[in-house]
Amino acid sequence: MNTISGLIRVCVSLTVSFLCLFCWPNFLNASPQEAVFAGGCFWCLEHDLESLAGVSSVDSGYTGGDLTAPTYASHKGHQEAVKVYFDSEKISYPKLLRSYWRNIDALDGGGQFCDRGDSYRPVIFTIDESQHSQAIKSFEDAANELDEPIENIEVVLKEAKTFWIAEEYHQNFAERNSLKYNFYRYSCGRDRRLDELWGERARKYMEWGG
Repeated sequence: MNTISGLIRVCVSLTVSFLCLFCWPNFLNASPQEAVFAGGCFWCLEHDLESLAGVSSVDSGYTGGDLTAPTYASHKGHQEAVKVYFDSEKISYPKLLRSYWRNIDALDGGGQFCDRGDSYRPVIFTIDESQHSQAIKSFEDAANELDEPIENIEVVLKEAKTFWIAEEYHQNFAERNSLKYNFYRYSCGRDRRLDELWGERARKYMEWGG
């Protein structure tokens, strides 16, 4: 009996040691990374990005400006934006960038689709130098795919600032208000314009074409 108990204790000890050595570091490194994008109505961009494999969640909010605690009624200087939480082991930042580009009108700096004004202009907000360099590369790739000179690309690249979460009723709007959302998206012409611009790659993160 003592021999059996001893063997059990040894097995348990070895199992714990294995978990600590191999699994625990990976668990520590698995915390979600973040990316911040603006591209018109945050209801749509949230919906477009949250369904991607490797994306754990997406928050709608305001960023880019200097106001403290902006609101939907008062966010001058800020863009409607989304913060994407993702697992880089499942979806890389460059792949996330490709999906972002294929969900916006890269040639329109005056807003997006039927939403006009600075609040709706397309912006990539980079959190660190790695994101910054990868985002710069994506401008060239997007221009090549669209067969446009890079100076025609109206997306802005900015360093990330404080991201203010939008009001609760804006979160998961497409899921919680599907009829209103679908009517808005259709009447705004978002998908028609995306198809016109990106063709078969619209709303997808497949490799860049040209």
